[in-house]
Amino acid sequence: MNGVWYAAVGAAFVLGLLFVIAYARRGGPTSGRRGVSTTPEDESRRAAQAEALALRQAAQVEAEGLRRAAEAEAEATRRAARADAESTHARVEATLAEAREQAALLTAEARRAGAAELDALTQEIGRQQSAQAARAERLDETQQRLDARQGRLDQRVAELHAQAEELAALRDELEEGLRRLEADRQALAAQADEHRRTLERIAGLTTEQAKAELMAGVETSARREAAMLVRSIENEAKAEGTERARAIVVEAVQRVASGQTAETVVSVLHLPADEMKGRIIGREGRNIRSFEAVTGVNVLIDDTPEAVLLSCFDPVRREVGRLTLEKLILDGRIHPHRIEEAHEQSLAEVEDLCERAARDALADVGIGPVDERLVPTIGRLKYRTSYGQNVLGHLVETAHIAGVMAAELGLEPTLIKRCAFLHDIGKALTHEVEGSHAIIGAELLRKYGEDEAVAHAVEAHHNEVQPRTIEAVLTQASDTCSAARPGARRESLESYIKRLARIEEIAGSRDGVEKVFAMQSGREVRVMVQPTEVDDVASSVMAREIAKQIEDELTYPGQIRVTVVRESRATEIAH
Repeated sequence: MNGVWYAAVGAAFVLGLLFVIAYARRGGPTSGRRGVSTTPEDESRRAAQAEALALRQAAQVEAEGLRRAAEAEAEATRRAARADAESTHARVEATLAEAREQAALLTAEARRAGAAELDALTQEIGRQQSAQAARAERLDETQQRLDARQGRLDQRVAELHAQAEELAALRDELEEGLRRLEADRQALAAQADEHRRTLERIAGLTTEQAKAELMAGVETSARREAAMLVRSIENEAKAEGTERARAIVVEAVQRVASGQTAETVVSVLHLPADEMKGRIIGREGRNIRSFEAVTGVNVLIDDTPEAVLLSCFDPVRREVGRLTLEKLILDGRIHPHRIEEAHEQSLAEVEDLCERAARDALADVGIGPVDERLVPTIGRLKYRTSYGQNVLGHLVETAHIAGVMAAELGLEPTLIKRCAFLHDIGKALTHEVEGSHAIIGAELLRKYGEDEAVAHAVEAHHNEVQPRTIEAVLTQASDTCSAARPGARRESLESYIKRLARIEEIAGSRDGVEKVFAMQSGREVRVMVQPTEVDDVASSVMAREIAKQIEDELTYPGQIRVTVVRESRATEIAH
């Protein structure tokens, strides 16, 4: 209805505006008339006024029509609103009726549920009363059984009293028997003393002398019998176990092969020209002193053309120094500040190389994850050598050998390979910590939460601790196989000569030895004995004693065979 009213007002406004425009165009009303004669202007004005009047009347008619239409529309709207109100009232009445029906249904259902719950509670009370009655019956039965058990206990107590009386009588009899035995023992002791004095008088020996002579004879006989028994057992063990052991070791060693690196404490760095030596030294030795102070590596400059030597007992520090000097030579700028920058870069590069080498080795042996704090320590073994053998390569090789041995023996190889791979980890810290690398490595592994079986195998692989597990024994065996294979290690000439001299000294200190020969670089010892002083059994005993003393006193790779040779020669001259 508001829309129709606004439309009517707008139409009236437009008509009024048209009338004003038409009135203004005709000049408006005149101030006076000039006689009664009409001019064209007067006629046009009257026509315009008539037209404006007609337009005003038309606008009024149209506005009246619009008003009636608006009133009709408003009446229709009021009727529609009354109809909507009536229908809404009807729907509300229906909803109220439906709500009353639902309330009645819910009330009835609640009454039924309450009645059912009451019945359930009544039944539960009945069941509880029945259970209490059953419990009372069981209590009565239990009381009856307790009464019966009390009767049996009373009977058992009476029987025990009777047995105690019997035991007291038996104890009296035993005491009497002991007194008789003591008297008999004293009588036998007196007879034994008399018999001993008679035997001493007849034999012309005291008891101690006879005992010593008897013990000497028994000892000699026992030693001979023991030597014969040992020889028999050794022959049987060799016949049964040699082939099996040889097959396991050969299988393990043949399936693993790695290269050899020379053990050294110097690194050679080649120069593009000899004039680079002067730049390395610097003015009044400034550069070389700064280099040695920053890196901790000694630079040896001699007459060797286009080469310098880097000397350091710490292999990681020596490698950092080598990379630092290489960067300086490639850059061409050698001065103290640049030396510090190149050293920091080389140190980060070597740490990255160590970590990469450690992760490659762990992936190669397949022993599972290790503590992240152990990875840099393992990587440092890449630059550590022992008797010419790279330690990280030795660990990988030992782990593979241990895995093959475990598989041949039917054992789970993962733990054994882990023990073998970590057994020399302490060598990465021997430049920093005092003590045996086996003990150092075991303490390091325990510190970072490694399994106790692994730590024990590490500390026992050089017998600082007695091995107690199969993992420790196989770690020792695989370490020996890796170290003793041909070409794996080398040792200094001085220690080699000392070991050979000590072997010959141990063998030559025995009675009856004529000559001693150390053969095959000290891996076999031939002992020549006098056949008149040493018999076959004594030669076996001598070989075992020499081998045992060598095991206790010397450290050597692999094994040493001790052979005692006893031969008799008869010589005649034909004339």
